[in-house]
Amino acid sequence: MKYFLLVALFCSFIGLHAQEEPLPRWLTDDEKEQMTTYQFSDYAPQRGSTTPPNGNLRTMAEWEEIEYLTITWVPNYSNTLTGIVAAAVNECKVLIITPNEANVELTLQNAGVSTTNVEYLDRNYNSIWMRDYAANTVYQDWNDSRILVDWIYNRPRPLDNGAPEAYANFLNIPIYQMTSSPTDVIATGGNYMSDGFGTSISSKLIIDENAIGNNFGVTPKTDQELNSIFNSFMGIDNYIKVERLPYDDIDHIDMQIKFLDEETLLVTEYPMGTADGPQIEANLQYLLSNFTSVYGTPYRVIRIVVPPSTSGYYPDNNGYYRTYANQVFVNNTVIVPFYREEYDTIAQRVLEEAMPGYNIVGVNVDGENGETLIASGGAIHCITHSVGVEDPLMISHQRLRDTYDNTNPYEVTAYISHRSGIQSATLYYKIGQNGTYQSISMTDIGGEDWQANIPAQTGELEVFYYIEAESNSGKSITRPMPAPTGYWKFTVFDAGDVGLDNEEIESLKVYPNPATSITVIPVKANAGESGVIELVDATGRRVELIYEGKFPQGEKNHFIDADKFAQGTYSVRIASNKRVEVQSLVIM
Repeated sequence: MKYFLLVALFCSFIGLHAQEEPLPRWLTDDEKEQMTTYQFSDYAPQRGSTTPPNGNLRTMAEWEEIEYLTITWVPNYSNTLTGIVAAAVNECKVLIITPNEANVELTLQNAGVSTTNVEYLDRNYNSIWMRDYAANTVYQDWNDSRILVDWIYNRPRPLDNGAPEAYANFLNIPIYQMTSSPTDVIATGGNYMSDGFGTSISSKLIIDENAIGNNFGVTPKTDQELNSIFNSFMGIDNYIKVERLPYDDIDHIDMQIKFLDEETLLVTEYPMGTADGPQIEANLQYLLSNFTSVYGTPYRVIRIVVPPSTSGYYPDNNGYYRTYANQVFVNNTVIVPFYREEYDTIAQRVLEEAMPGYNIVGVNVDGENGETLIASGGAIHCITHSVGVEDPLMISHQRLRDTYDNTNPYEVTAYISHRSGIQSATLYYKIGQNGTYQSISMTDIGGEDWQANIPAQTGELEVFYYIEAESNSGKSITRPMPAPTGYWKFTVFDAGDVGLDNEEIESLKVYPNPATSITVIPVKANAGESGVIELVDATGRRVELIYEGKFPQGEKNHFIDADKFAQGTYSVRIASNKRVEVQSLVIM
């Protein structure tokens, strides 16, 4: 009993102290001293099940439908948190951990935020970093039997470490915990991303913190042993780990790479050679070279440039670790960290183009609202977490690509799954942004796959489409979720443009290839067609604009100095209004 009282007093002290002096995402000096004697196992919650759950486990992807967005209310960041709640309450319920419900309620109401969908858990805390210590939603029977899975938080913050168990009990959701040897795992939610189909990504921090000689007193584990534990608790059968970043003190994956959907990666981009730019690029190349999407195809890559400090500094020169990748999906809304308008406007446009129809809401984390959350090492994703819906209806579809086919219909196949089975599925398509959606009933072709064909189109035009499904129980959902405002699209090019006889430009063989210095790019033009020549890397990113403008009639040589670029495989892309040609170029 004496030990219990001492722990309770200690926890209470830390919680009260945290409210006065908010803890950063990293270890404070006092916490570093505590690490030498702190016994994480003493504070690891073990009142949930510490044996792996049975069943066909599936960890929810971040873009799936959620019932709750969870946050911890730290008054020092009330403006930031108010912005998050305001963006979320029309999409889902918001669960707020706070010992001062009345004060939070008053703050939200004074800001004009509806609290109809807000629930409060009366509990103290150590820090605001909900993502790192909260639990992950897992479905025990693929799309049924919702559970939460937790681990040991890698900070000496016992109140935070116990938060998942507290809100699991509050919401009456079973919780399973990686807290008992030999499956006692030190981890953080910010260093974890899931695609919803058994693939997850973390930095190698997860390996280092659980290795032999770790500072947490947990059972030492190899990489393969970690893979086995995450498979048995969360159904992860493809656990990717990338190299840690030299300038990120936190070393969490949510600062550099994020799944936007099953086949798309949002990647943080720095100016060439700056800060963690080279390592992020190396990590991306590792991913693209060794792994594919759930569809067996290369990942699509969306790059988003990070802003520097107002003085122009990046993390390699004492600038804060600003990133737009640290965002959170809340059903039809995506809440994104904002910094300064000149950068935010570009980021918003990139995200709106990457995720049409989603409501992109920026919440400033860099001082505009009087609070500088980013200075403490994190942003929006770091201070939020999600609880998936109890009754998920999953639609997964690999978007159609641009085509020159004007003859054959365009086959749309989608994986559609619900615990009660699927009553019907409908494909909606329209021609052009201002067209009217037409509906086509999809056919069940077995294996929970449904299929329909968009009729062949002639001419050069854009096709917009989305999918709606209804379960046998009556639940319905669309994908993309914000459809019909949201959509997938592809372009049908004029089939007459395919043949070279009809082309106005023709690229000839690039030489020398492989290249080490001056490289020749010959182009033959039959008329004064406009276009561009560019050098792109393996991810499709332009690294050099070689030529832009009207091509002279006849054959003309263009040049690059290969010595300017890092060794590797590139592509020379020659594009006009009617044709795109790509040649591989190896730079030695």
